Amino acid sequence: MAIPAAVTAIYPERKEPSDRWLDRAAKAAAGLFVSRSRFRPLSFKAFLRRVHEEGRALEREGDEALRRTAEDLSIALRREGFKDPLVARSFALVREAAHRTVGMRHFDVQLVGGRVLLKGMVAEMETGEGKTLTATLAACTAALAGIPVHIVTVNDYLASRDSRWMGPIYETLGLTVGTIVHGMTPAQRRAAYACDVTYCTNKEVAFDYLKDRLVLKDKRSPLRLQVERLFGGRARVDRLLLKGLRFAIVDEADSVLVDEARTPLIISGPGRAAEERAVYEKALALSENLVKGRDYTLSLRERILELTERGKDRLADLAEPLGGIWSGTRRREELVQKALQARHLYLRDKDYLVQDGKVQIVDEYTGRLMADRSWERGLHQFIEVKEGCEITGVRETLARISYQRFFRRYLMLSGMTGTAREVARELWGVYGLRVFTVPTNRPLRRTILPDRLFPTEARKWEQVVSDVLEVHRQGRPVLIGTRSVAASEHVSRLLSDKGLEHRVLNARQDQEEAEIIAQAGEPGRITVATNMAGRGTDIRLGPGVADKGGLFVIATERHEAGRIDRQLFGRCGRQGDPGSCRAYVSMQDELLAANTHPATRKTAGLLLRAPGGLFTWVGRLVTRRAQKRAERLHARMRRDLLKMDERLSTALAFSGRPE
Repeated sequence: MAIPAAVTAIYPERKEPSDRWLDRAAKAAAGLFVSRSRFRPLSFKAFLRRVHEEGRALEREGDEALRRTAEDLSIALRREGFKDPLVARSFALVREAAHRTVGMRHFDVQLVGGRVLLKGMVAEMETGEGKTLTATLAACTAALAGIPVHIVTVNDYLASRDSRWMGPIYETLGLTVGTIVHGMTPAQRRAAYACDVTYCTNKEVAFDYLKDRLVLKDKRSPLRLQVERLFGGRARVDRLLLKGLRFAIVDEADSVLVDEARTPLIISGPGRAAEERAVYEKALALSENLVKGRDYTLSLRERILELTERGKDRLADLAEPLGGIWSGTRRREELVQKALQARHLYLRDKDYLVQDGKVQIVDEYTGRLMADRSWERGLHQFIEVKEGCEITGVRETLARISYQRFFRRYLMLSGMTGTAREVARELWGVYGLRVFTVPTNRPLRRTILPDRLFPTEARKWEQVVSDVLEVHRQGRPVLIGTRSVAASEHVSRLLSDKGLEHRVLNARQDQEEAEIIAQAGEPGRITVATNMAGRGTDIRLGPGVADKGGLFVIATERHEAGRIDRQLFGRCGRQGDPGSCRAYVSMQDELLAANTHPATRKTAGLLLRAPGGLFTWVGRLVTRRAQKRAERLHARMRRDLLKMDERLSTALAFSGRPE
């Protein structure tokens, strides 16, 4: 793989393709054939043999000789690029450095994963297969070649942990390591991004890029930036945070590149004065006079709420005596529609928490708080009023971009995750990334048990607690996954009623996340966690647990994406450990309520009451269809966001304004 020539520019980034519909159609069709690759041992056999040969020679070298070898290799990589013999030498060097500093030696499958990353693909590796260590292979090789690397992960804890944990490997080879976390000053950020390898979160690096765009505006040619620096003064290049977008290795790539892609990133500043609290309160009061089905329609599946013509007339009658802003039809309807959305589509302890008098958004995929994010165009303020909180005020958008468009601007992009096959076509269609499935180091011993289906939620929860009690008596640890804070607290109360000791991990305990998850494999331990809380932290089995069957993972309902279910199930059976997992589904679950016709759910519920489980196949069919519908909907929403972002970018460029 050749090194892109633009790597040495002042602020390099890839120019986005302006695909026409025919190009997009051709790319989508090609995605059927090239989006995903499976492991072929012969294709890596020669490369692995070369790494082993290089490694045997390095074992005899001292630390100083290892550093000199790295310096010589750096010159060769800069001159010749990522040729197999040089990459093999680099991987052997990194593996030897890892063995000496952190006591870990890369397995062959990790060497394969590192080669996949360096080729600009997504390495699909099972949970517990050592993705953190695998990333050092590609990162060190690229850094030695003079390409600064961003290793992007999902939260500050993982960025700090991985940087600290893997740091000695880089330092042994003469490379510098930086970390970006929330709350750092601009000077600290510049220093971290100036390092050879920088660990950061997707949110922090994307927002820092937007801040740079505000500095550069539309006058960002490399020649202009060089001239500014030559003629003294405070050149813009000295105010930039990043040094460009050269190479990103995205950890948990499906979460960052797919799940997060539904939310645009926005930098806002002080705009017009915040609306008076009385306006929001009046809009909420007016909304209480409107009747669902008659005055407005509500789609839980698509999270869309719209006023009907009858509702608009009703609202006009209600607002007539008020005067002022309520006289304007468009403004009146927009305010009341937002009020209805705040009341019916955004729920406390599911979509957000109220902490310290503030509304804080909960990430639906990770269960983590997004403390510095807010909903757009007054929605956040309506929810604050609904919950009796102080209003933060509407702010003006200064810059925005979607994750799709941001990550497509890296000259080199790759990723790793345990669950990518389901979105392989989307990763190819949006980012041009192929998914390569890497085999496990040891054979999988994970048992996926058939779903248990129930007509009602009450019956489901009763069975969950019963099964937890049975497994707990065997001395096995249990991890119970829920989709919301409210659900985690509900199951916690049920377990307490049975006298079962347990730990709860949700957005209220996010500071204890790693500790709780790390202990979840101890004998008899019961852990309740929202979604993928603790993702990135291994669950190691305690003494004697493997002999009893390993960790038992329970999904208390199916998620809107099958990948998320697979992520949860992947917490058991790591590195050849035994483990089992099962999903518990009721016909009243949110997934089915939002994506299935009520008559279908009612019929399936009646059939599930039949003795002997004769019609459980009906419940499974209904659940699968609901999940597929949700996946298609979310994929469409991501496509729509990307198209809207592209159109907005074109409009802003035409008007001479930055993104």
